[in-house]
Amino acid sequence: MNWDDVRIFLAVARAGQFLAAAKRLGVNHATLSRRVTALEDTLKTKLLTRRTNGCELTPEGEIFLHAAERMEMEMLAAQSGIGHVDNAVAGTVRIGAPDGFGVAFLAPRLGQLTERYPALKIQLVPVPRAFSLSSREADIAITLERPEHGRLISGKLTDYALCLYAARDYVDRHGAPGTVDELAAHRRIGYVEDLIFSASLNYTGEILRNWNAGFEISSATGQTEAVRSGAGIGILHKYIARQYPDLIRILPEIEISRAYWTTYHENARALVRVRTVAQFLQEIVDAERAIFL
Repeated sequence: MNWDDVRIFLAVARAGQFLAAAKRLGVNHATLSRRVTALEDTLKTKLLTRRTNGCELTPEGEIFLHAAERMEMEMLAAQSGIGHVDNAVAGTVRIGAPDGFGVAFLAPRLGQLTERYPALKIQLVPVPRAFSLSSREADIAITLERPEHGRLISGKLTDYALCLYAARDYVDRHGAPGTVDELAAHRRIGYVEDLIFSASLNYTGEILRNWNAGFEISSATGQTEAVRSGAGIGILHKYIARQYPDLIRILPEIEISRAYWTTYHENARALVRVRTVAQFLQEIVDAERAIFL
């Protein structure tokens, strides 16, 4: 069995599309298709059902995927053991992150990393969603909770705080609530509840049992801008809100604590580029830890 064919199968299975896998590997789409077909011929079974909008694993493909991932892990471990793991900080590393952390904190700082390692390419995907590391949607994910399942390596980046804020203009027009009970009479901004992708984001009930926002936005940066516009009172990330002098802290005795974690698949342990990026993320957070707390 040709290991390169297995590696290509893994890329296609994780991407769910030949085209997406081809772009990621830098290989011609038709070549990928031929290599997967060659693997299927070797195994004498069909691994993928090809469709116009992508492909799906067959039951046999699901079984082989788990075996191929074990092969990948053993290959990386073997390379590491004999010193043939990639020693250059080069190639592509994709970081999946919540939009608040990704846009407000990472985006202005990751340029330091690419300047330090010119052969390294960083892809930052700052969107409010969960990322599948086993499907290689990201090489490193910034998560809001420590994963409890899967072959993953996790480390806490930092705790952070969320607080109530309103725009100065809103307070001038409507006043500021002096108690949580008075907060119920004000316009409130929150998440779109059925799009909450992590239990850690379901924090409005910690302040007001029935938050019942009149304006819901499935984005931390979007909520910040809505509060700045004077649309209502929102629960914002303290490290983001502190950048804007037009925002006023409401009920300052109230503070919600959460945490960010870095997580990557244990198969990537031997990849210098992934470890380097994970270490850099910890480095820049450690340097500015005070802004999160």
